[in-house]
Amino acid sequence: MKALLTILPLSLAACLMAHAQAESTPKPVRPNIVCFLVDDLGHTDVGFTGSKEIRTPHIDKLAKGGAILDSFYVQPVCSPTRSCLMTGRYVTHTGVYSIVTPGASWGLPLEERTLPQALREAGYTTAITGKWHLGEFKPEYQPTHRGFDHQYGHFFGAIDYFKHTRGAKSDWYRDDKPLAEEGYSTELVAKEACRLIREKPADKPLFLYVPFNGVHAPHQVPESYPAAYPGLTGVRRTIAGMVSSVDAAIGQIVAALEEKGLRDNTIILFSSDNGGPSPGKVTMNTPLRAGKGTIYEGGIRVCAFANWPGHIPVATIKEPIHAIDWYPTLLKLAGASPEQKLKPDGLDIWPVLTSGAKSPHDAILLMGTKPGRAAIRMGDWKLLRDPSEVDAEESDDRSATAGLELYNLADDISETRNLAASNPEKLKELNTCLDELLKDAVPPGGGSATKPGKKKAAN
Repeated sequence: MKALLTILPLSLAACLMAHAQAESTPKPVRPNIVCFLVDDLGHTDVGFTGSKEIRTPHIDKLAKGGAILDSFYVQPVCSPTRSCLMTGRYVTHTGVYSIVTPGASWGLPLEERTLPQALREAGYTTAITGKWHLGEFKPEYQPTHRGFDHQYGHFFGAIDYFKHTRGAKSDWYRDDKPLAEEGYSTELVAKEACRLIREKPADKPLFLYVPFNGVHAPHQVPESYPAAYPGLTGVRRTIAGMVSSVDAAIGQIVAALEEKGLRDNTIILFSSDNGGPSPGKVTMNTPLRAGKGTIYEGGIRVCAFANWPGHIPVATIKEPIHAIDWYPTLLKLAGASPEQKLKPDGLDIWPVLTSGAKSPHDAILLMGTKPGRAAIRMGDWKLLRDPSEVDAEESDDRSATAGLELYNLADDISETRNLAASNPEKLKELNTCLDELLKDAVPPGGGSATKPGKKKAAN
C-alpha cells in the first residue's frame, strides 16, 4: 500500500488510505438487550438493597457485577411506567397517567414510536415475554403491532398465575392470539425467554423485554418456593416465594445467554415497575416512605441496576435518573435512528453509567396517577404537589404551602420533615420549575381533560 501511494496523486492516495483505515476500524458493538421488569417488587425485597428475609442470589450477582442505580425513578403504577420505558416520554406527553383496564377503549397512543419499533428498524429481533398492559382493544394497540416480532404472555395484570385468567376470561397469548396453556406463569415466561435466546438468528442482535407478572397479586406460588422460608408466615412467606421464583427465572435466562455465548455482549437492565404495595405488611420499601400508588419515594423510587460485562463498571450510582432515559440510551447503543416526530423526554445516561458523570437532568418530573398530583426532584431537593389521596382544595388548610411538601432527600430519605414553610425560596424555585414542566401536559388518555392544577409557593 505504501509503495502504491508514493506514485498516486495526493488526493487519490488520501482516499485509499482513509478507506484502508475504515476497513481496519472495528464496527461499533451493538449489544443484545435484555430488560427485566418485576411487578410490584418492594424496594427492599432483594438482597442488593438490603433484604434480610428474601434470598435473591441471581439478581444480586447481576447487580453487584454492574451499576446499582440508587436513585432510579418510575411511575407509581403499572401502565404508566411501561409507557415511559416504551417511549422515553413522560406520561404528561402520552396521557398514560393510570392503569389501562381490560377492554378500555384507549392505550398507548398509536403515534408514539416505541422502543421495539426503533430497535427493529435498526436490525434487531424484538420480543416480549410477560405483561404488556398498554392497550389491546384493537389489534393495532397489541404488541406485535407496536414493534415486537414475538409476543408471549398476558395483556393485563392480576391474572391467576396457574389458570392465566382474569376473572372468568383467559388472558394468555402467543403473537397476540389466544393460547390455552398450563403452568405457573413466571416459569412459563422464563421458558419462552430461554427459547427465544437459543433460537436467536446469528446475524441479528436481540431485544428481549421480560416484564414478569410476579410479584403482583393474586399472591400465588408453587409451595416449593415459600418452603424455603419457614421463618416467615402469611403473605410475607408467599411474597418471599414469589420473589424467589422470579430470581430463579432470571437465573435461567442468564444461563441461556451464557450457553449461547451471548452474555458478554448483552446489556441487562432490571427494575420494579413501581414501589411495593402495602409496605411493612406485603412488601418492604424501607427506608422509603409509603408505597405503590403514591409519589413519595416508596412509590416511585425502585431497586434497579444495569449490567454489561466489560462496558459498565461496578458502581453504586446515586445520580437521579428515570425510566424514560433508557429509550435514548438504548437507541444510541443500538445505532438506531434518533429522528422521530415526537421528541423523547429521556436523556442519554451512558456517561452516568460508565464514567461517573452527573445526571443529564436539571430536574426530573415525577407524576402521580392524575395530572394534578406531581412531584419534581432537583438535586437533593424534592417537591410534592397534592401527594395525599385528598386534594388540598378539599382540605381545611388554606395556607401558602397547602398541598405542597418539600424534602431534602440527602438528609431525609424517608420524607419525614416537610420543609415547605421554612424554605420559601427553595419551595418557590421548585414550584416554578414544576409549573414549567407541566405547562404542556396532555389530559389522561382514558379519562377527563382535567388540567394540571397550580399551587402558589410562599413568597
